[in-house]
Amino acid sequence: MSFDLELAKAVGLTRDEITVFRKLKSPEKIQDFLTAMPINFEPDGDTCLSARMALRENRCHCIEAAFIAACALMLHGERALLMDFQATGDDDHVLVLFKRGKHWGAISKSNSIWLRWRDPVYASPRELAISYFHEYVNGSKKTLRRVSKPFDIGKYDPDYWVTSEDNCWSMALEIDAAPHIELISAAQARMV
Repeated sequence: MSFDLELAKAVGLTRDEITVFRKLKSPEKIQDFLTAMPINFEPDGDTCLSARMALRENRCHCIEAAFIAACALMLHGERALLMDFQATGDDDHVLVLFKRGKHWGAISKSNSIWLRWRDPVYASPRELAISYFHEYVNGSKKTLRRVSKPFDIGKYDPDYWVTSEDNCWSMALEIDAAPHIELISAAQARMV
């Protein structure tokens, strides 16, 4: 993957941010970077930090990590595709999709190790999403119900998710409002 310095400058990244993103040149390197970054336990209340703010504070949770990963992919010439998970009686989750050949994988940050990285071995985004179903639990209940279609955050102004100095709640609402599909039927949901 080739780094697009002109795009990085157009987005408004600082020299230090460019240095970080230049190194994140593969999904594996992005995942390793995010895994090493401390989890944002939101000690001062709910946050939705931009990629810039998460890097500055050196902490992130799932959507903040997704902003970093999507930006890294975009700067290296790949699509910045997110997938939003919606659960019943549980937290939502956001991850970043990537494709290798015909297969899909995912970059993800989570308090739960089971909701992280997926190798690019899945035939479709839906198949990849199903791989998270058994691990998406609250107590003894499996809670994952809906996932968004691939959400191209790269089409949105980077001021809203890459370089914002404020929480990115409007971007989070856009992702949450994107078209979603049911992963399981109502009858299946009653059994799990």
